[in-house]
Amino acid sequence: MSAVDAAVRAAAHAASSPTTREERAGWLEALASALEADRADLVALAHEETRLAEARLDGEVTRTAAQLRFFAGVAREGSYLEAVVESPDPSLVPPRPDLRRMLRPLGPVAVYTASNFPFAFSVLGNDTASALAAGCPVVVKAHPGHPELSRRTAALAAGELPAGWLTLVEGMEAGVELVRHPLLRAAGFTGSVRGGRALFDAAVSRPDPIPFYGELGSINPVVVTRAAAAERAAAIGAGLVGSFTRDAGQYCTKPGLVFVPEGGGVEAAVRDALDGAPTSRQLTDGMADAFASAVDALAEYPGVELLRGSAPEGASAASVAFLSAETFLSDPETFLAERFGPLTVVVAYRDGDLPPVVAALEPALTATIHRGEREDVSGLAAALAPLAGRLLFDGWPTGVAIGWAQHHGGGWPSTTASVHTSVGATAIRRWLTPIAFQDAPQEVLPPELRDGNPTGVLRREA
Repeated sequence: MSAVDAAVRAAAHAASSPTTREERAGWLEALASALEADRADLVALAHEETRLAEARLDGEVTRTAAQLRFFAGVAREGSYLEAVVESPDPSLVPPRPDLRRMLRPLGPVAVYTASNFPFAFSVLGNDTASALAAGCPVVVKAHPGHPELSRRTAALAAGELPAGWLTLVEGMEAGVELVRHPLLRAAGFTGSVRGGRALFDAAVSRPDPIPFYGELGSINPVVVTRAAAAERAAAIGAGLVGSFTRDAGQYCTKPGLVFVPEGGGVEAAVRDALDGAPTSRQLTDGMADAFASAVDALAEYPGVELLRGSAPEGASAASVAFLSAETFLSDPETFLAERFGPLTVVVAYRDGDLPPVVAALEPALTATIHRGEREDVSGLAAALAPLAGRLLFDGWPTGVAIGWAQHHGGGWPSTTASVHTSVGATAIRRWLTPIAFQDAPQEVLPPELRDGNPTGVLRREA
């Protein structure tokens, strides 16, 4: 029996014993407390493995604990179950029997962790928290970028969860074996388009295809209107540099493509801010090498001016590619490619250029509009909204708040399933499937569907 087979079978065994929402909420709160109690050692280990700043990692531990407690609250509140109770009505055509419907956990699921968030999207990250809240035991595929941290966090979890509810597996081969295991019911992934697509293809080509929820690559376009540039070009330029260079540009929500009005002052502001931009090492030498190659290739592209900031030895220099809307439209595919690192592409447009450049965009996790104080941008918003999971105004997409209204998703290539989110309360929906009971005796029904609503869960009744 392989490690993957043993892990999935243990998860399937755990899933066969029903749990209550209150039990699972308690587990999540205990995990949050255990994570915080081990904060200092975990942060030190993460810093050693990932090169991310300790202050950033400390904040990420706080976020991860908040996510765990947030999903404890989601589990307790219970509206995510979408519980519906409909009484019999013989007068209808056809007659309606006693029907009761709710969502139930899928069973054992896999979580593939991310490199750039070693806590918040890793072993005890948002995917794991939402799956546990839903009632699904989790087999976590560790990321090779922080193996020791993954083992340490999994050991911490083992002290708080019943057997089989969280197991760690490692290695590329294990990742493929995991998604193909016949007892696995779904998988969540955060990473590259290439890696995610390979696992997605494996998930859907099984004899029994399973859902694969992948967060992949996103360019996150930004449009700065002429009115916005006239009012605050310097602030927009500085804000852009601060956003795309954050943690060496290793964010899925990095603004990677920015359209600014020609002569509006934003380009000059970006140039001014670039020399003072923060720099840091990327997560791995391989990522740094790939980034350097991508920047060099852009620098040689006709019509592109590549500007690099200063950087110490070993760090990736913040870089900006400046080009015209005409150059962009001549080869959109090149400029829509995600480049993982501190780089953004700034496209100068003239009046009349925006409709064709927006039409050339592909789906993304976010789209952003910077507008003038009294400017009506409803037309531009209507054009961008179908492309994005989150539409922002007068801000920057880096930083994804945790909440009931959050949506962190989008069409391909940003995700494999645009109707779902990997952040926010409805992330739990990925790990659930509906069941309807018809004329069922009370003892068969889940407590949330029984007469009198003994659990007090929010439900629709008719």
